Amino acid sequence: MEKNVLLISDGGGFMIDALANNLKKTAGFNVIKVSPYDKEIKADASGADILLLYAGDYIQNCSDILAFLKDMCDENNKTLCVIGYDRELDVISGTIPDSSITRKFKRPFDMRKLAEELASVSDPDTVKAPEASKHILLVDDDGAFLKMMQIWLSPYYHVTIVNSGMQAITYIAKNTPDLILLDYDMPITPGPQVLEMIRSEPDSANIPVIFLTGKSDSDSIDKVMRLDPQGYLLKSMPKQEILDAVDNYFVSKEWKFVR
Repeated sequence: MEKNVLLISDGGGFMIDALANNLKKTAGFNVIKVSPYDKEIKADASGADILLLYAGDYIQNCSDILAFLKDMCDENNKTLCVIGYDRELDVISGTIPDSSITRKFKRPFDMRKLAEELASVSDPDTVKAPEASKHILLVDDDGAFLKMMQIWLSPYYHVTIVNSGMQAITYIAKNTPDLILLDYDMPITPGPQVLEMIRSEPDSANIPVIFLTGKSDSDSIDKVMRLDPQGYLLKSMPKQEILDAVDNYFVSKEWKFVR
């Protein structure tokens, strides 16, 4: 199905037209070009699959639109990608945290590669490494973090995301992932309770579970240690350390604890 990209830029010009044409030709996107000052931008953004912000000098005076894009990411789980020089990307990061931005493209950039990157973002299952047969279930109530982790892991693994403990239990009733990355602090059904439920059912008892969480206090760790998870990783870890920990588990199947 054709995906909609909302291309936000200050005016048209050769670069914007060329970028829009390349997105359509290379990745089959339907591109909607809009100015950051257009009154219709909110309606256009709500129907877009990807928000693509092409920054320029104008970005210094666009705090309102940056705040709006942040809200779209946080509240509506929209995918936001940005293009700009370092100074413009720094301005954007002052309002929109990096965890809410799916991709940053520094100018100058390769249009074809950018289109291919956006295609992988819109449908991660289309781009897989040879070892992507391993299936990971991500469980977290933070939509922005889920999206970020999906993008990090999808080039290497088949990834399914759910945003609550009960959704995870419902999913594994019919599916058996090779690994579950589980958040600790979730409403209604927190991570430790989810792990207890997984361990209590014969069909799911042996599914490996690694906690990926922001909870680093001793009481929280001690509580889940008794449930014998395969690992305990912190969200604050750098991207490469998280990826290495997951890779190492599949290679060695050894228990992993990182604080």
